[in-house]
Amino acid sequence: MKKLATIALLFASLPAWAADYSILAPAAPGGGWDQTARTMQSVMQQEGISGNVQVTNVPGAGGTIGLAQFVTQSKGDPEDLIVGGYVMVGAILTNASPVDLSMVTPIARLTGEAEAIVVPAASDIQTMDDLVAKLKENPGAVAWGGGSAGGADHIMAGLIAKAVGVDPTQVNYIAFSGGGEALAAILGGQVTVGVSGLGEFESQIEAGQLRLLAVSGEERIEGVDAPTLREAGVDVALENWRMVAAAPGISDEEKAAITADVEKLATSEAWKQELATRGWDDRYLAGPEFEAQLAADIEATRAILTDIGLVQ
Repeated sequence: MKKLATIALLFASLPAWAADYSILAPAAPGGGWDQTARTMQSVMQQEGISGNVQVTNVPGAGGTIGLAQFVTQSKGDPEDLIVGGYVMVGAILTNASPVDLSMVTPIARLTGEAEAIVVPAASDIQTMDDLVAKLKENPGAVAWGGGSAGGADHIMAGLIAKAVGVDPTQVNYIAFSGGGEALAAILGGQVTVGVSGLGEFESQIEAGQLRLLAVSGEERIEGVDAPTLREAGVDVALENWRMVAAAPGISDEEKAAITADVEKLATSEAWKQELATRGWDDRYLAGPEFEAQLAADIEATRAILTDIGLVQ
């Protein structure tokens, strides 16, 4: 009996069972979703939230290809997660996707990030005023490079055009499936101007390869030498946000366990340090509050996309 009691005490002292999560990043390596998934992977393992976290990339169509795969292949699996966000909301609407976020189990909004408007260092565009002048002169001659069609980057380009009196349907937007591809095109001069999250451009800005014209938030970013769009005379403010969802068909108990793990992630010091390092804002929101906010964001995005001609 004493031996059994010792064994029981030993097991009681061990950490609780942790899920071996698989996180699907529905984009190519290098972009915001990929960075989010891999940061989650690192912090979850570092904090002991999960002993083993795998990340898989399934790029294409603003995340809707990965979303479709996730919906069909992960149903009922409490260890499968997918990252998504504003870009996916827009892509679902723009592509008239047969799958949408009602088909997964929303867990939490994690981060927010201002959009950055950049040009190659060799560009003759020095300021937003210069960019606006070119846009007014010939909208089609200004090629915008960013993420998937209908996503935050595309919406940003359309809103800028509309704000300065240019027909947003005339915007020449070139969509790339991942941040790495978009960055290569911007650096290679294949597009006139690039739009993405600041974190995806930061090292190239610091290295002098890209010129930062403005950021899209309500306020300037501490430590970043760039005006907001509104300070630069363009009445637009926009924040890209990212979320994590679980598979469809899981139980309430499984959803609660995943939510608890994500809360441990989002409140950990390691995660907070990653946010600071990457320039991401903490936008953690979970439970019914997040589900209500997500529904509101979908409707607001539908209105914006209709306004700029991307959704009929």
